[in-house]
Amino acid sequence: MSSPIALSGHSTAFPRLAACALVSVLMLSACGGGGGGSPGVTSGSTSNTTAPSSTTPAGGADPIPSNYQAYANSCAAPRSGVDAQGVPFPDKQGTLQDEFKFLRGWIDSTYLWYNEVPGTVHMADYTNAIDYFGALKTPLITASGKPKDQFHFTYTTAEWDALSNASQDTGYGLTWSYDSTKAPRTWRAAIVEPGSPGAGAGLQRGDQLMSIDGYDFVNTADQATLTKVNAGLYPAKAGEQHTLTFQRAGSNFTVTMTAAVVTTAPVKNVKVIDTPTGRVGYLSFEDHNAVSEQQLVNAFSSLKSQGATDLVLDMRYNGGGLLYVASELAYMIAGPASNGKTFEQERFNDKTQTYAPIQFMSTAYGFSAPKGTALPYLGLKHVTVLSTADTCSASEAVINGLRGIDVQVDIIGAQTCGKPYGFTPQDNCGTTYFAIQFQGVNAKGFGDFADGFAPTCSVSDDLSHALGDTSEGLLSAALAYRSSNSCPAARTGTAQRRIARSALRQIAILPPPTN
Repeated sequence: MSSPIALSGHSTAFPRLAACALVSVLMLSACGGGGGGSPGVTSGSTSNTTAPSSTTPAGGADPIPSNYQAYANSCAAPRSGVDAQGVPFPDKQGTLQDEFKFLRGWIDSTYLWYNEVPGTVHMADYTNAIDYFGALKTPLITASGKPKDQFHFTYTTAEWDALSNASQDTGYGLTWSYDSTKAPRTWRAAIVEPGSPGAGAGLQRGDQLMSIDGYDFVNTADQATLTKVNAGLYPAKAGEQHTLTFQRAGSNFTVTMTAAVVTTAPVKNVKVIDTPTGRVGYLSFEDHNAVSEQQLVNAFSSLKSQGATDLVLDMRYNGGGLLYVASELAYMIAGPASNGKTFEQERFNDKTQTYAPIQFMSTAYGFSAPKGTALPYLGLKHVTVLSTADTCSASEAVINGLRGIDVQVDIIGAQTCGKPYGFTPQDNCGTTYFAIQFQGVNAKGFGDFADGFAPTCSVSDDLSHALGDTSEGLLSAALAYRSSNSCPAARTGTAQRRIARSALRQIAILPPPTN
């Protein structure tokens, strides 16, 4: 069954997470296929990884199966039993060659740049499906020197299911903000999930990580020690216990935490702020996943009941997710003025039929809110978005979609990451594959934001204050700009910081179309 994910898009069922994706921020070792793992700490040495040598078959490029769906779920090692939703696995006995043929045909049929996949990629040179998939993408480089395709990756289906459907992660409930994976490195807690092991240990936003299990986190550079550090940073399973030392206000303190399966709340800090010019709603929104649908409904119902006449939408850490959730969010901001208008139109390759655009959705799709529920709305012509370089994909689609119907979107923070592309994830034999399949454009036909959206006011993330605190740098600047229409004095950091997270949290997902 196909999982529904996309930068912008439609959705149906969800299958899983990526095994390598959550490995660790410290290692920066990629999973096969450009795996979706969080960055881990590294020694800074050059990787020895090399591409397999090419054995060109007689006749040149491998034949591309036109009936690739005939090879779907034909697995070298089929699963037995049922998935997290109780649905029997569709796997049947097959071969690794069957998995290769399915992938090659699927890429040729749906990949946005299918005609740029090198003919020198041969099945005979690979021993597993994930590595083979990793080679099935365009090798072209952009004018700025970056790979044209930076978003080609895999997850295990079980992981994708847990993250997208249940909003669950294994660990301490901490989201890290980091400046480097190489020594010396400064990693600080950006989000401490309520009810998590981290929250139970008394950790706060801004706490700096100093050591793990007695190993120096800041300066360690040898790979043997980093392997141990990574193991404590991203525990492999619930029940693992590790000792971490932090620094707060110049003083060190040590906590021992037991990893757990943490259910995250994608919507937090919902409040209304009284200002001289009206009541301003605020919420932090961190993930366009299935769980967020009901939480957004609750948040906007609360804001509306409290008389909010403006909104600060904090998406500084929101890497994207379900496009249908993005469409619903945009409707809850704009209200009935958006009825019947295009939120996003997907542009696929020339082999894929054009589908009707995603409109601003005024009722719940049914991810977690009851299907067909009328959505609450504020009916605004203006919204302020708080952003960083980790504001990606479906979050950018919200900005682009609203601007497409002339809602004024002010951006306070940093340039967004620039991901106008999306996916419909494909499950096969226990792995979920993500290959770019479309570019999204708004009602005005605009979708060229591969370099991100520039901020109205440039302001650095402020880890010294809690999210939602009106003294916090981005929110304070947003409120000041709203009242004066001028940017406050520039607040810049000494180095660009990023959020350590898996690739899955930086995409836009579209469900497969229904017949």
